[in-house]
Amino acid sequence: MPSFLARAKRFPIMTRTNIPQGMGRLIGAYVLTAILAAGTCAAARQPGRFAGDPNRVVVLTFDAVTSHATSVGAAGHKIDRRALVTRHNIVLDKPDPLTPLSVGNGEFAFTADITGLQTFPEYHAKGMALGTQSQWGWHSIANPGGYSLSDVLEVYNVGGRRVPYASDGGSPKGYSPAATWLRANPHRLHLGEIGLKLARRDGSIASVDDMKKTTQTLDLWTGLVSSDFELDGCPVSVRTACHPERDILAVRVESALFERRRLSVSLRFPYGSVDWGNAADWSSPDSHTTGPRIDRNNAVFERILDSDRYYVAVACSEVGRIRAGSRHRYEISPAEGGLLEAVFAFQPGPISEPLPDFGTVRTAAANRWREFWNTGGAVDFSHCTDPRAAELERRVVLSQYLTAIQCAGSAPPQETGLVRNSWYGKFHLEMHWWHAVHFALWNRLGLLERSLPWYQSILPAARATARMQGYQGVRWPKMTSPSGRESPSSVGVFLIWQQPHPIYYAELCYRANRDRRTLEKYREIVFETARFMASYPSWDEPQRRYVLGPAIIPAQESYGRDRARNLNPTFELAYWYWGLQTAQKWRERLGLERVDEWDRVAQNLARPNIREGVYTGIETPPYTINRDHPSMVAAFGLVPATPLIDPETMKRTYDHILESWDWAATWGWDYPMLAMTAARLGEPEKAVAALFIESQKNRYLANGHNYQSARLPLYLPGNGGLLTAVAMMAAGWDGCPDEPAPGFPKDGKWNVRSEGLQRLP
Repeated sequence: MPSFLARAKRFPIMTRTNIPQGMGRLIGAYVLTAILAAGTCAAARQPGRFAGDPNRVVVLTFDAVTSHATSVGAAGHKIDRRALVTRHNIVLDKPDPLTPLSVGNGEFAFTADITGLQTFPEYHAKGMALGTQSQWGWHSIANPGGYSLSDVLEVYNVGGRRVPYASDGGSPKGYSPAATWLRANPHRLHLGEIGLKLARRDGSIASVDDMKKTTQTLDLWTGLVSSDFELDGCPVSVRTACHPERDILAVRVESALFERRRLSVSLRFPYGSVDWGNAADWSSPDSHTTGPRIDRNNAVFERILDSDRYYVAVACSEVGRIRAGSRHRYEISPAEGGLLEAVFAFQPGPISEPLPDFGTVRTAAANRWREFWNTGGAVDFSHCTDPRAAELERRVVLSQYLTAIQCAGSAPPQETGLVRNSWYGKFHLEMHWWHAVHFALWNRLGLLERSLPWYQSILPAARATARMQGYQGVRWPKMTSPSGRESPSSVGVFLIWQQPHPIYYAELCYRANRDRRTLEKYREIVFETARFMASYPSWDEPQRRYVLGPAIIPAQESYGRDRARNLNPTFELAYWYWGLQTAQKWRERLGLERVDEWDRVAQNLARPNIREGVYTGIETPPYTINRDHPSMVAAFGLVPATPLIDPETMKRTYDHILESWDWAATWGWDYPMLAMTAARLGEPEKAVAALFIESQKNRYLANGHNYQSARLPLYLPGNGGLLTAVAMMAAGWDGCPDEPAPGFPKDGKWNVRSEGLQRLP
């Protein structure tokens, strides 16, 4: 047995969460499931943030909901959805800087510490920061230099042409002032910190160490975070929920400490930060303004940061009182009694719509989450006897929750979602595949489609980039913001593997709907992408072939220093072929003729390089560097079978990677990528083992997040990739063996039950 497989056999033990020690056979409570599903019908009549297509009102009858919720699994058994989900409710019994919990709706999320609010941000600054973020909340500092991409262009020789890239000549010590500003702006905002102000008996401010008898539960079935603790022997109870349709946080706090004037709810606002991983600047109070309009238990705050603004409204229960504290800080407490309910609404424009109360938000959230779990796909591992099955199920369930609240918005998500910033809050389009493809496979296509109109909105910018470089069609950016403007980089601007992604998304939509409406909806994105892909390769006359590069960096970014001479990365070649051929299928489905140029380029693409019987990372020296992403395997995993890839050569390549790779240098999505390739190769044992490779970056915390490093304590491409791989292994892929769970071993230990999943292409 390869050492890789032996290491992966070990089952990682998690702490501070409610993972069952043994998962016995469950007695299905289908009557209860049906009753709960019926309660979702009223909510299902409204379009939802993570319930499906936001542009379509769906009416579900009782029969429709319960039928979907209890459809027959792969082994002929119905899955008890509520039991499946709730056995992975997150239960924490002490503070941990790496395990805050979030509530959200895909467009907006709030991340809380052990108190249920953002009471101890300094404690979490050394772990996983606490943020209040949205898809719309962005800020730019002044640009006195008038910097634009034209200030950071460098020219590269590509097939005899001079092609400009925004790679920034800069200084050997770092980026130029122009590139530094363009990379950091716009940046995503921390919209406001909502926490508890707690005082000890002597009046001093309490610390996280003063919290005693702490217990916190995230009820996945209802989306409610329940937090309870004691301070100086006095209980405090906090309930936290997020509205499913509006960017509203609802809070209920109960404690006798209110009456003792030792407790209040604090709301404070920061300035925007240009730090790589920090969304809040608390040191610049003069750089922004907060305009309050307070009327006893209601308030509206107009926030102005340079040329950007947004609004925050607060509505409390009748006894609540809102008072100004220190600058940009406000306190809320009940005028009498020990109970306070409050809702906080965040919006880019003035807020005129009445705010719901806490109970309304809590009920709406519960209804929507029941709908979410009762529809879409499900995979039940409780009948498996392999010791890794329980942990895999935990990761899968929690990843569904996390990606629904972090990755299902109107634009692609940043790699750290709406918890905290990374890369200034910008999103990376090559990562969008890992964030969101799983939504289609888990029969939640609407959550993928919510972000696809964004590609349509940036067509002019993407077309301008292609034109500037002498290409046709549209060249999609790598690191960007809602505007679609590329960010300067010595690496990112040379990546190309994000280019076929929109064709892949469109194809998933068509496979789900099989209608002309879908073809018409995405035809421009598909065809403009294909036009660029056909014009990008250079003709290599001596070898009579089209080549990818130079001025290219593959998905395995380790070859960045050789970007001016890199050629033909294995994964990108296969993906290029598949993308062009799929675009041709779209033309045929629409009754259009094939484009000869697209066929000519695809059929004459260079073939992936083989050395010593295995595929190399690229065709040119150093050929393969055994660190970072082993992206060669994606050519027969992420990418379906193509004439460019020989399965037997890929098997040898896969085994070579298992024995030689530097796993500490990999990333969270590499493990599901390996699993997908192993499944296509007919190696299900290796597929499961890949999901459990022992590596820091394959660690899943008690809150479900995929940990990478202190710099990246959460990494949602890992969660999304896991869901994609598991769906593929459970439901199959085009051309897979005709058997249940074709990607799982047939050793009697993996009795996997699934329902409602879609096959991968």
